[in-house]
Amino acid sequence: MRLSNKSKVPLYNFYLTVINLLLFAGIIAFLLEILRFNILGNEQYLLLIVPVLLLAIFILRGKQIFEYDSDGEAINFKNRNIFPLFYKNVSDEFPKYKVIKYEVKDLIVLKRLYLTISSKKKNFIILKYDISYLTKKELNDLKFSLNKVIKNNREKEKLQLTQ
Repeated sequence: MRLSNKSKVPLYNFYLTVINLLLFAGIIAFLLEILRFNILGNEQYLLLIVPVLLLAIFILRGKQIFEYDSDGEAINFKNRNIFPLFYKNVSDEFPKYKVIKYEVKDLIVLKRLYLTISSKKKNFIILKYDISYLTKKELNDLKFSLNKVIKNNREKEKLQLTQ
């Protein structure tokens, strides 16, 4: 199964552009309010706080682009940001049989996927992916696919133990 929200890059770029324009306009309006008009009083700080808060939420939600491919014998995960200065891009590929379990953490602002895989050197490795920008349907499809992989791994393990 393949899952990607790469087609939404123009939408995320639009959001980031609007937030940056709001921040720029807020700074100019704040400076004009302080130096010239003095109409708003203490509410003048909202001209800065609101755009900064929107930008912080956009950045804290994590990487916008998430790609998943479980076709074949390997699983591919790619997680990247539309603006590469904030985070490093993540790209992982490993065999399906190494997947042990997964967990989706859903906080108010962000969602994360924690994937536990087996390793030769260590017992387990936990990989983290930002999935905040996936829709509910995409998230359900991802969970369904990962459940299917884990179920197949457990069946193969049981089959090997009985032989």
